Amino acid sequence: MLELKHVGYETDDNKEILHDVSLTVNDRFVAITGPNGGGKSTLAKIIAGIYQPTSGQILLDGVDITHMSITERANLGVSYAFQQPVRFKGLRVKDLLSLAAGKDTSVNEACSYLSEVGLCARDYIDREVNASLSGGELKRIEIAMVLARGTKLSIFDEPEAGIDLWSFQNLIRVFEKMYEQTKGNILIISHQERILNIADTIVVIKDGQVARIGSRAELLPALLGSADAANPGCNVLTSKIEGV
Repeated sequence: MLELKHVGYETDDNKEILHDVSLTVNDRFVAITGPNGGGKSTLAKIIAGIYQPTSGQILLDGVDITHMSITERANLGVSYAFQQPVRFKGLRVKDLLSLAAGKDTSVNEACSYLSEVGLCARDYIDREVNASLSGGELKRIEIAMVLARGTKLSIFDEPEAGIDLWSFQNLIRVFEKMYEQTKGNILIISHQERILNIADTIVVIKDGQVARIGSRAELLPALLGSADAANPGCNVLTSKIEGV
């Protein structure tokens, strides 16, 4: 279980990005949504340890991780998938999967992870993670790395970005299988209706604060509105969210 208690974050030039954020992540799928620039990705990076909060406390299964590094948090079972995956020139895809798993994965294991994210393993396992891979391919490989790690808290920053040609149903199936294997929590930053529709809990972040928290049954109709209901699967409109 993840607990955030009165978390705040200011930039070096004293610009406040997050203010007094308190929430508990204890459900299978928790989706964080809200207007662009509201602080969603900053919050995800603070949870992962990429940024350090300027106030408040973060607990993971009762352990205070507030001032732990990203490496220390990773060792405790926190994974983070970037909105724009990082390229690692000189490393093969199989090397990355082995690093994520913490062991030398076999070809069969590596192929299994790649297949889960819709990639033909024989075409990718020995590919170098460089400019020859598209953003969508990198995104899928990064999700495969999170699968290989099998952590207790997996954070995804807009996982649907760059994988438009890969069905959302497959993406949802990956999340469901991840939960079945790890019994951990999955925290997803997203505006996408189909992603929000699998969440047990939706958190709306607006102006650096928690605007609303509730089940998808409670919040999704208000977020989508009648205009979105006429176009199933479309992105949640920022204008709708700002009115929540």
